[in-house]
Amino acid sequence: MRDFGVIWGFPPSFHTSKSRVQTLRKLIMSDAAAPAQDTPKQEEDSRKVNLVSMDGDSFEVSRGVAAMSELVKTLISDDADDDEVQEIPLPNVKSPVLSKVIEFCSHHHNNPMREIEKPLKSADMHDVVSDWDANFVDIEQEILFELILAANYMDIKSLLDLACAKVASMIKGKTPQEIRETFNIVNDFTPEEEAQIREENKWCEEA
Repeated sequence: MRDFGVIWGFPPSFHTSKSRVQTLRKLIMSDAAAPAQDTPKQEEDSRKVNLVSMDGDSFEVSRGVAAMSELVKTLISDDADDDEVQEIPLPNVKSPVLSKVIEFCSHHHNNPMREIEKPLKSADMHDVVSDWDANFVDIEQEILFELILAANYMDIKSLLDLACAKVASMIKGKTPQEIRETFNIVNDFTPEEEAQIREENKWCEEA
């Protein structure tokens, strides 16, 4: 059997038992003494930013979580000191909605949401996405619509897809009248206008 030192190309001095012990000891000690280096991801997760809502409330989150928003990602400064917490204003997002956005980003930062199949295969969100995501968007309509606006403004595609899928699930299989009742939409079309719209969109019903 060939010596493993030869196989791996170790120098001849390594092949005596004493040299092996000394060399291995040096390797082990030097490795143990070397300080652990933070990976870029660990560094990103340890550094913080403050997201400031329309109401002036500040939410401290890691840069990694905040960077799930493409908008925020472009606003994060790489020149800031390690211990400096940068403030990023989000004047179009209310505090309760920003709190929900952060909840979503924190959950999916290291656990990407699976892609949503389109069109939806079911009106039950639990059949479409994970239970966590289905429960996350099981909220009041007003908050849901504001969440859509916030996800669009902050450019968080996965959150936008999820919130829009929730709205689609609320529409799926319903008649126009049922949709109006679901979303409290007042029908201001005349019978003639309704007939024209049905005619123009007949292909949707046939598909």
